[in-house]
Amino acid sequence: MADKKEMEVVKGLDLQRYMGRWYEIASFPSRFQPRNGTNTRATYTLNPDGTTVHVLNETWSDGKRGSIEGTAYKADPKSDEAKLKVKFYVPPFLPIIPVVGDYWVLYIDNDYQYALIGQPARRYLWILCRSPHMDDETYNMLVEKAKGEGYDVSKLHKTPQPEPPPEDAPKDTKGAWWIKSLLGK
Repeated sequence: MADKKEMEVVKGLDLQRYMGRWYEIASFPSRFQPRNGTNTRATYTLNPDGTTVHVLNETWSDGKRGSIEGTAYKADPKSDEAKLKVKFYVPPFLPIIPVVGDYWVLYIDNDYQYALIGQPARRYLWILCRSPHMDDETYNMLVEKAKGEGYDVSKLHKTPQPEPPPEDAPKDTKGAWWIKSLLGK
């Protein structure tokens, strides 16, 4: 089985080029996201220190925007592997409990237009793209790469990305979707 071997991770990720907005094309369903979420996207901004990244994750459900903010940083500053840690405070409106997760860049194209993100336990997987839509050939190539790294790709769920993408800051639901998703609503 492929899951016995160490996953291959991108080396020498250029953080500066990785910054900006990424649209979620598909992912493994997660309790941290609403089940009926659409227009899910992540915006990464390099902090002035040049080593930590501000993370803004947004998703829309029932016409309302939910968002959560966090920080990403290299798990090992001395390594050239793209193994990041992402820290969020949950629930978002009551920042008490830090939740830290792994964010491993398993593949990125030379132009930094699409990426495959996973983590060591293979419980989470994301296919991200700079635009809200990805052609089938690219999508299938990334799915095959994930399969090769031992992921159960049958769990991938495509994220609806209706056009045009929503404006930047409609009404925020203050993290209510996070509570709902925990309750499985």
